[in-house]
Amino acid sequence: MAAGGRIHRDPLLGRDMTLGEGRARVEMSDYLGDLRWSLKTDLYADGVEDKQRLDLREALIDFQVGQNMDVRLGQQVLTWGTGDMLFLNDLFAKDWQSYFSGRDDEYLKAPATSAKVSYFTESVNLDLVWTPEFQPDRYIRGDRFSYFSAMSGTQMAAPEGRIRPQSRDRWGRESQWAARLYGTHEATEWALYAYRGYWTQPLGMTTTGDAFFPRLDVYGASLRTPFKGGIANAELAWYEGSDSAGDHPGLPNDQLRFLLGYDRELRPNFNAAVQYYLEWTQDYSGLKSTWPVADGRYRPDEYRHLLTLRLTQRLRQDNLTLSLFSYWSPSDRDYYLRPSVNYRVDDHWTLTLGGNLFGGKKSHTFFGQFEDASNLYARLRYSY
Repeated sequence: MAAGGRIHRDPLLGRDMTLGEGRARVEMSDYLGDLRWSLKTDLYADGVEDKQRLDLREALIDFQVGQNMDVRLGQQVLTWGTGDMLFLNDLFAKDWQSYFSGRDDEYLKAPATSAKVSYFTESVNLDLVWTPEFQPDRYIRGDRFSYFSAMSGTQMAAPEGRIRPQSRDRWGRESQWAARLYGTHEATEWALYAYRGYWTQPLGMTTTGDAFFPRLDVYGASLRTPFKGGIANAELAWYEGSDSAGDHPGLPNDQLRFLLGYDRELRPNFNAAVQYYLEWTQDYSGLKSTWPVADGRYRPDEYRHLLTLRLTQRLRQDNLTLSLFSYWSPSDRDYYLRPSVNYRVDDHWTLTLGGNLFGGKKSHTFFGQFEDASNLYARLRYSY
């Protein structure tokens, strides 16, 4: 069970609740000879949208081909990269509505029907993922949370402000491909990444004002290594779209994204982790020349800087966990705070209290636009 409500009323949506649901999960797995199958599905009643939903989290089969190859087929949740709640080379679908409303963190990753092939050697390993039908993010679309529209210069909400992008549902013809080549040298983990598909949010705009998912290729690399008593990580990604000159007003510009992080236990049961993240928009002069608002209002900065901090304290033999995860952008001058308290009552019951707190100097920045979405929530979970 979970319930959550806004701290400030959103005048566009007219509802105080951001989360209200009863959820039941069924998990099953077994072997048929050398083939393993797994099923994980959630059935829940959503009191905010007044709907009953079935969320098939996993329905897959696993098997080996020879001694060095694993194959996984079906509905599955995929993830890779080194970022903590920041995703550079991970272009697998996310569920931002769940993340902002206070559902468990596992629901940030949305499932997709994919084929994953993994090949292992003594020196390097290779993962290939094919998603035959394009799987976008479960993005903010104006019904549970309102958002800022740069085109109109106002905050938008459903039904008038609902985002209805052009679909990319041609099975096998509008696919997503992802690859990861990775290995370990001494104590350092390294990886190279590639992605071919589409932006997972509808960032494109046609001449008639319809949103769509533009073409996107991504190439990147990452490192993770022990450093000064902790773990340091770095990740780089180049985002290349359809607008090579950066002067098409309906297409997002290319970007260079960079992440640097460090995680360390400062004292027993107390952990701190920090990250620095950069989005560098390419061909910025082309973006400025075609920006639809004459005085440059709502135009993103060429460089977007973001800092994160995670603090975790475990108490009472790890039955009580106090946590704070924060985002702060010195360039956008906005923030997003995620405090939480998790208490395991016994082997069956777990209680979680937390919040999603947004704010900023301007209403059009990434986190500032969600100030009226700030909420507190409670979750009670029974496991057996």
